[in-house]
Amino acid sequence: MNTKIIIPCRYQSTRLPQKLMLEILNKPIFWHVVQRCREAGFSNEDIYIATDHDEIYKKATNFGIQSVMTSSSHQSGTDRVFEATQKLELSDEDYIINVQGDEPLINPQLIKEVSKSFHQLPDFKLYTAVTKFHCYDDFINPNMVKAVVENNQAIYFSRSPVPMNRENPEDYSLSFKHIGIYGYKVTHLKEFCQHDESVLERCEKLEQLRAISNNMSIHPVIFEGNVLHGVDTETDFNKIKKEMEG
Repeated sequence: MNTKIIIPCRYQSTRLPQKLMLEILNKPIFWHVVQRCREAGFSNEDIYIATDHDEIYKKATNFGIQSVMTSSSHQSGTDRVFEATQKLELSDEDYIINVQGDEPLINPQLIKEVSKSFHQLPDFKLYTAVTKFHCYDDFINPNMVKAVVENNQAIYFSRSPVPMNRENPEDYSLSFKHIGIYGYKVTHLKEFCQHDESVLERCEKLEQLRAISNNMSIHPVIFEGNVLHGVDTETDFNKIKKEMEG
């Protein structure tokens, strides 16, 4: 089984422009993501950056990171990853792990567990990760995406607090917090990208709902390790930079 990691790295960002070029320990954010992938046991030959900008491409190449130029018109990282698989001429049977380019502190064990699920549960079309909520405020926060899990399968994702316990609305014990990492065979990634944006996806602004709307099964890896937030805002960046630089 051949598994590659592709890290989508879009140059522009609404909340923090050009954030992937910001430096921590004198290295850009995406460089640290690559290091976490290496710590998960992946070799340099199995890790790629997929970007839409020459500056990221050149800097990554200078660091010895394999890089692929992709279109600047993609609406999601998944579409960018798919274009990269086509340019790299990967086999339809290869597995891909889509690791977000703005998570310099992603837990390497999380990457390992997603990869392991390909072997253990090969019948699913998509793989992602979830973890338990630890406080009610997170459960009701629309920026914390909820996953509804039943029979080892993710059956819905929402920004709303679901599933809602009618008898005890503050009970979030059956809900999981979604973690933004994805895995798939190239052939299933192709299938996903061939579908149009679904009504539910457009409503919730969650691309994984496109898979559910089109009966593509999703396995949620239930991760019990430490999950740290990525870099979305300047506040996030300053906090992570301080933590990493000491």
